[in-house]
Amino acid sequence: MLRWMGRPSRLCEGLSRREILRVGGLGIAGGLSTGQLLAAQSQVAGGLRPKAKNCILLMLTGGPPQHSTWDPKPDAPAEVRGAFAPIATNVPGLSISELLPRTARHADKLCLLRAMSTDDNAHSSSAYYMLTGRPHAPKNFENAKPGAPNDFPSLGGMVMAASEMQGIRLGALPGSVTLPQRVANTDGSVWPGQDGGFLGRASDPWLIQYDAREKSPKIAELQFDTGLEPHRVSARRDLLDHLSRTMSRLAESEATVDPYTSRAWELLTHPTARGAFDLGLETDATRDLYGRTPFGQSVLMARRLVESGVRLVHVNWFRGEGEPDMNPVWDSHVDETNRLKNVLVPPLDMALSGLLADLEHRGLLDETLVAVVSEFGRSPRLDGNGGRGHWGHVFSVALAGAGIRGGIAYGASDAQAAWPKDGRVSPEDLHATILTILGIPPETELTDPLGRPIVLSRGEPIRAILA
Repeated sequence: MLRWMGRPSRLCEGLSRREILRVGGLGIAGGLSTGQLLAAQSQVAGGLRPKAKNCILLMLTGGPPQHSTWDPKPDAPAEVRGAFAPIATNVPGLSISELLPRTARHADKLCLLRAMSTDDNAHSSSAYYMLTGRPHAPKNFENAKPGAPNDFPSLGGMVMAASEMQGIRLGALPGSVTLPQRVANTDGSVWPGQDGGFLGRASDPWLIQYDAREKSPKIAELQFDTGLEPHRVSARRDLLDHLSRTMSRLAESEATVDPYTSRAWELLTHPTARGAFDLGLETDATRDLYGRTPFGQSVLMARRLVESGVRLVHVNWFRGEGEPDMNPVWDSHVDETNRLKNVLVPPLDMALSGLLADLEHRGLLDETLVAVVSEFGRSPRLDGNGGRGHWGHVFSVALAGAGIRGGIAYGASDAQAAWPKDGRVSPEDLHATILTILGIPPETELTDPLGRPIVLSRGEPIRAILA
């Protein structure tokens, strides 16, 4: 992957700023029809109209239990329902877990998909399905790695490519951003489905990597080297342009510095673009609203980026240092009750409620789609270790904001939150819905590396939840 920002790490094969200078032009390996996008963007999917300018995708890595978040089962046996009761929300008849009291006050903005299903119980392959809208081949393949045949572009990659094809320019900012790091297997290998796939490196969402645990996180590649002032950066760029033109003449080519190198220089030198990543510009009250946790501050960063024009920001719940091996992130194989109550749900509750309140206050909620997803849910019954296993057969997704009917639950699981009862939603349908709301026709054709036409999404928008 070509990564303009972030420190080198085991999570990607990024190029440093110095290496950028050695990179030539990049093209999209697959084909995305410009004319098709431009002609169809105002009349998406059967006459449905786009409602959102941008999207914030929150990925709860590891798989939260549906029973103790969005789909409580108070009448089920104790080993099914878990330790937490449902609470009323500001929507009569709609209940969620007592662990989410702040979010309950914003339930009128939420649409809960309670019958989401991948039928895949492996972290990385089920995540690939959720992030691309294509099932991994094969399913239930743990420690999956990127590469053919599982190289369909992520939702962020689709948005990145569509933004370029639709001529949507954000100055120095990209169309899609991932932060604060990519999700990886235990061995450090990156999960598939997080990049531009066969569309090529030009469609990779930009990885904005930083330590979200810091009070004022710094993005190394956005900091000037000691003694390097903006005018000296400009001088270096002028030199690069001159060398590029000279080499172009020698090669009898019209090419100059490729647009991706130019975009990197713009980001480094453009005060407004660099300021979009500066959490220090937020008031203490706003930072407190989201919670002073890595996840909360990453969600705040996401709001700053969509406010600056980035079309899709993907925030990963990442694995921090010192997390237990048996139940890192949301992978609650052991002691689920304690992990949920004291480690996991409170930061989610603060960050999500803070985001919804802040977007509404700023007048951004009507143009921003918020999606809270995971790779799967948890098994119906608590086991002898007080934990639950992987469960892709039914789980929940929460949507809010632009284009979404708030205050509803769509679909239902059975009495134990084990299987879909009605209104089953596939990742294909979820993707078609999100793309439609963003004004990207799901039926847009791509060309795969073998020259075969393939549509962005094989699903159907969920019309019952669209505002």
